[in-house]
Amino acid sequence: MAKKKANGTAGSADTDILHIGIDLGTARSAIAAGNGKKKWVASYVAWPRDFVAKKLLGERILFGQEAVENRLSVELVRPLENGVIREGTARDTEAVRELIHHLIDLIRPSKGQKIHAAVGVPAEALKVNKLAIRDAVSEYADALMVVSEPFAVAYGLGALNNAMIIDIGAGTVDFCVMHGTMPTEEDQRSLLLAGDYIDRQLQGLLHEKYPQATFSEVGVRQYKEEHGYVGSTNGAVSVKVPVQGKFTEHDITKELKSACESILPAIAEAATDLISRYEPEFQEQVRRNIYLAGGGSSLKGLAASLEEALKDYGPTKVTTVNDPLYAGAEGALALAQDMPKEYWEDM
Repeated sequence: MAKKKANGTAGSADTDILHIGIDLGTARSAIAAGNGKKKWVASYVAWPRDFVAKKLLGERILFGQEAVENRLSVELVRPLENGVIREGTARDTEAVRELIHHLIDLIRPSKGQKIHAAVGVPAEALKVNKLAIRDAVSEYADALMVVSEPFAVAYGLGALNNAMIIDIGAGTVDFCVMHGTMPTEEDQRSLLLAGDYIDRQLQGLLHEKYPQATFSEVGVRQYKEEHGYVGSTNGAVSVKVPVQGKFTEHDITKELKSACESILPAIAEAATDLISRYEPEFQEQVRRNIYLAGGGSSLKGLAASLEEALKDYGPTKVTTVNDPLYAGAEGALALAQDMPKEYWEDM
C-alpha cells in the first residue's frame, strides 16, 4: 500500500531524506525536523459528536488544546496512558495514528520527501510499545527507529558517559544511566508516579478540603503546571473556582505542595538504586551529572529538593534541561541524523 505522505510545500520536488524526532508523550507530543522546524501539541485527538458539532467546528478532527476547549462537542481521546498506547479500542489506535500524522504535517516536509522517524517512548515501555508505534508510523514514514525517551534526551545533551537522565512526564518518570554505550534494559527504569499521579493527588486533596467547590481535571492540571512546586514557596497560591455557581477564592498552597512532593521519595529511591548498581569508582561522577527533563521538571524547586534527598550518598548536582518541551524530540532528531543504517527499520 502506498504511504500517505504529509501535505508538502507546493512545487517542491525535493526527494531527499528528512530526518525527524518525535517525543510521543502522555500529555504533550513534540516533533523536531532536520528542516529546522519544531512543533508541539497536547496529546489529545477529538472527533465531532454529530453533524451539528461538525458544522460548528468545521473540522473532521481536532488536536491539542483546540480539542480540549471543545470537549463538550466532541469525542475526546487521550490515547496514551502511562506513556503507553492504550489498548482495547480501535479509537485509541486511530488517535495515535492521526496524532503522528498531524505532527508530521506541522513540520511541512517537501513533496515526495522520504521521512526517517526516530520516536521516543518510555524506558520500560520500549519492548511492548515498539510494534504499536511501528503500526502507527508506517503510513507516514519510510524508516523507523524507536528509542527510549531518556536516552534520546541524553544523546541530545551529549551526556553520554557517567550521567543520569530523569525524564518526568505525565504518565511515567523514566530513568536512564549513560556509561559511554547504548543503554541496556538494566540501565533504565520507569515509574508510574508522575504528572498524572500528582493531578489525582491534588484533586483528591482539594475535594477533601473544599467539598462544596468544583475542581475539574483540566483545571487541576493547569494549577499544577502554572504554580507547582516542591520545597519552600515565595507566597500563597490561590485560585477561583465555582461554589454553587459563584466563583470564590480558594487557597491551595498546602495541597499543591503535598501533591507535587508525593513523587519525590520514589524518584530519589529509584535514582539511588540505579546509581548503586554502577561501579563504585564512577558513582560520584553520575551523581554530579543528573539531568531533569520532561514537563514535570519545571516544578519549582525540584532540582534542589532532589539534591537534598540524595546528599547523604555524596556530592550531587541536579540540573534541569534548558528546554524540557523539546529536549526529547531534539535528542531523537540528533539520533536520527547520526544513527548507522543497521539501526533503522524499513517500513
